[in-house]
Amino acid sequence: MDPARATAAAEDALAQGAAALLIASGCPPGRSPSHTDLFGVWARAEEAGIPVVFHVGGTGTLVDPNYFVNGKPVPPDFHGGEENFRSVDYMGIPVPPAQTLATLIFDGVLEAFPDLRIGVIEQGAIWVPSWLRQMESAFEAFHRHEERLQGLSLRPSDYVHRQCRFTPYPTEDVGWIVEQAGADLVLFSSDYPHVEGGRKPLERFEASLGDADAEVRRRFYADNFLFLMGSAGAGLAA
Repeated sequence: MDPARATAAAEDALAQGAAALLIASGCPPGRSPSHTDLFGVWARAEEAGIPVVFHVGGTGTLVDPNYFVNGKPVPPDFHGGEENFRSVDYMGIPVPPAQTLATLIFDGVLEAFPDLRIGVIEQGAIWVPSWLRQMESAFEAFHRHEERLQGLSLRPSDYVHRQCRFTPYPTEDVGWIVEQAGADLVLFSSDYPHVEGGRKPLERFEASLGDADAEVRRRFYADNFLFLMGSAGAGLAA
């Protein structure tokens, strides 16, 4: 919301030894997340070798509240109450990170900061394959008329493979995501100790990985996390 304070906050977090910078995955009031005034945040993270991570929440209402006015009782959520989120809310979770990341790519932020890494955490990954194709379609449709797209040295999906990683939910078919988008984009997350992660996340992921080879499993359970964490990941690997 305040670029000067955002950069100062990033510097303060780094001074305290933060291993990642958590930023809301939606658009801040008054400016795009790709605005040049915010370049100080991306620069600090890149220089420190730590990732910027997005997370569900912090972006206001996920979906229009009118979707819940259906003339029926409010169904209980995971915790048995009326708060948190349910199936209709769930469908809105990918929208903020998908729009924000696409904007950062199209407006050249990942071009300007090639070593910046971005993690999309607890916002699922089943949407990623179609989102990659949608960005490629947008690139083809608007490249001829938009200088910002002409200034990119890579295709949109190439920036994602180079710099972004995603955590699928245990209920998502990670094997299918790997088949459609590659083994380099997804990493293990259980959401422990929250109930949303389910009772058997490992078993679910293993079942969906099916006959994937050892390299795919190593990337999913370890290597992609170490890559995302940068300097902190290097310390863990050592």
